[in-house]
Amino acid sequence: MRYKLLLIILITSCLSASGQIRIRLYASQNPSTVVFSVASGEYELHAYPGVTCKLAKGSLVAVSEYQDRIAVKPRNQPGFFTDSLIINALDNTSSFSLRTNGKTPARQFYKGDLSFYPDLETLVMINNCDVDNYIAGVIRAEGGINRHKEYFKTQAIIARTYLYSHLDKHLHDNYNVCDNTHCQAFNGITYDSVINSASLETRGLVLLGADSLLIVSAFHSNCGGMTASSKDVWVSDQTYLRSVTDPYCVNSKNAVWEKKIGTDEWIYYLNKQGYNGRNDLSLLSFYQNKRWVDYKAGTFTVPFEKIREDFKLRSAYFSVVAARDSVTFKGKGYGHGVGLCQEGAMEMASRGHLHREIIDFYYFGVILTDIKNAKFPELR
Repeated sequence: MRYKLLLIILITSCLSASGQIRIRLYASQNPSTVVFSVASGEYELHAYPGVTCKLAKGSLVAVSEYQDRIAVKPRNQPGFFTDSLIINALDNTSSFSLRTNGKTPARQFYKGDLSFYPDLETLVMINNCDVDNYIAGVIRAEGGINRHKEYFKTQAIIARTYLYSHLDKHLHDNYNVCDNTHCQAFNGITYDSVINSASLETRGLVLLGADSLLIVSAFHSNCGGMTASSKDVWVSDQTYLRSVTDPYCVNSKNAVWEKKIGTDEWIYYLNKQGYNGRNDLSLLSFYQNKRWVDYKAGTFTVPFEKIREDFKLRSAYFSVVAARDSVTFKGKGYGHGVGLCQEGAMEMASRGHLHREIIDFYYFGVILTDIKNAKFPELR
């Protein structure tokens, strides 16, 4: 019951487009030491019990995990130990940077509050961030820079849809999302005016299915000329995630690829999967002129997704060309192929298509509307 109540509070409190979310930073790096630096504005440090100090621009604070506690050392001030640490922004212009484990920091900045707590020799850092700033940061991390604004608007709507459908993903860990691709890539805020404008101009907009539930807003780098249906890639069969022929991405950098392996290695692999047929090169070759679910050699089949995973290929959309000494995987696209093709969407935007048109091309029959109109699954 407590979990249900927390989830209800979480969803309703974040339905405002400019609400606050909690993001775990450096989630995949397990930092044990961090240097917090005030890049702009002013902050206030609060540590239990009763330690408080102001931090002006240029102030540094070293924070370390030490025996399940936190060691804190502001520059030019005495150090101390605490069980919890919160650094609050004093206005919305305040920003900070982080240097973890002694590494030179990337040129990335964050806004909002930052809290620390120790966990299994790791410093967990939670950034309380404005939704608009977060969405702009995700656009920058997932979509790059120097793109048409209509593409950035499209990516903003997709990212926002994902965010609101996963607000409870890490609820038991006391935050909403993490900053790596397990959730959505987030490397801090961006000062790119076009990206920030795209986030603000689409504020609150999300994609809903016919049932008014938030859709699975899947996307990938390049589909190779044809997207995949969700039912062919995942267990989930979503009517809005159907296969579509995509002429927009075929000349992009990730449209085609190739990988060669030895013929003996390929035959050995097939035998491990249960193949016991003839090692006829013409039989072992298989051509995908459209997306197929399974590779076939006679009556033997194995999913292309499994081959992709086992050989670490860019996509599951590839042909197998067997020769005497080698087998060539001649592939198309990059990623799982479901939903929006980013390079195709970029090309559509550059040709003058609006974000609504791009969305309708890749997602069938979805509703573009404010998050306030979304329904959420009943809590059980």
